[in-house]
Amino acid sequence: MFGSIAVINAGSSSIKFALYDAVADGPALFRGQIEGIGVKPHLKVRNTQGETVEDRLWPAAGFDHAAATQQILETGVRLAAGKRAVGIGHRVVHGGLHYESPVRLDEAVIGALAELIPLAPLHQPHNLSPIRTIFQAAPHLPQVACFDTAFHRSQPQVAQAFAIPRWLSDAGVRRYGFHGLSYEYLTGRLRELCPELAAGRVVMAHLGNGASLCAVRDGRSVASTMGFTAADGLMMGTRCGALDPGVILHLMSAYQMDAGKIEDLIYRQSGLLGVSGISSDMRALRNSAEPAAREAIALFVYRIVREIGSMTAALGGIDAMVFAGGIGENDPATRAEVVEGCRWTGMQLDPYRNTKGDGLISADGSRVVVRVIATDEERLIACHTREVLRIPSE
Repeated sequence: MFGSIAVINAGSSSIKFALYDAVADGPALFRGQIEGIGVKPHLKVRNTQGETVEDRLWPAAGFDHAAATQQILETGVRLAAGKRAVGIGHRVVHGGLHYESPVRLDEAVIGALAELIPLAPLHQPHNLSPIRTIFQAAPHLPQVACFDTAFHRSQPQVAQAFAIPRWLSDAGVRRYGFHGLSYEYLTGRLRELCPELAAGRVVMAHLGNGASLCAVRDGRSVASTMGFTAADGLMMGTRCGALDPGVILHLMSAYQMDAGKIEDLIYRQSGLLGVSGISSDMRALRNSAEPAAREAIALFVYRIVREIGSMTAALGGIDAMVFAGGIGENDPATRAEVVEGCRWTGMQLDPYRNTKGDGLISADGSRVVVRVIATDEERLIACHTREVLRIPSE
């Protein structure tokens, strides 16, 4: 009776997607991405074995998010080979104060999520674009929104508050936290691997082009480095991370920068790219002999180490550290440098395990257990979609 579940994760210039069996909680049958939307649209899809099964290009003219979504729908139908889609799950960055769990989408919910665009102007519009396109193209197909902010709604009020007038806090200006779908998946996976650790005090590091930390105690978010926006906290690929608000005022008065120029600076011109002047890609910086590349990496690691101290304080100690994300999962050097900076916690790596980079990487005598866990937001979204649509599992 049941066929497949599609998952869509839309960004500003790309849309990732995956196709899952509707009743079996297993790995994706297919994973794909259309990148370069508006510049050089390129579709690539791989199957479970990692083999490329689709590789297509389109001219940039007229190829927007709606066109990309239409191509994903057509590709999904073809790859599903007769297994009809029974639902589509979406990553939506911002759920605001009211959406604390996945929800089935309708016009009222979409309208409410659109009202949150000012809180996530670089993400929310792109998240909503495929949803609206699918409602028009296939209104019979149920859609589910899963929120990046939802996991952090368990944080105590003091962890969510800014020291600003109360009327602004009441209007929604507070710390929301992001990467919640990744942290929720990592928490569940840790519970499967090490139940005793999952019940303890864990600092999780989602390190990639977007980067953040989350303090988790007994499976619940206690604190996070990202706040009102996904530009806060750690230094990232092109985002600056935490910045003295006085810098913004200085940019406005000394350089006559308006909101658009400041937004471009803190989201797209800063981070590893801005400090190095070379690249936002950690791999390129590791391979560079330029001093600025080393300085960018050093600042990236320094900010992570400092914020691990903050997360540890919020937890009242630390029992385990988890690395995830593109850098966290694939860069042994960054993991080694971060752990070296946290030796005061009793954290210690096993060099061979760290080079291997899969599972346990801490030394046997380490007081803090250190693990690498590959995150899988899409798989979690597929699970939530099954639950919301009440699709029975095998």
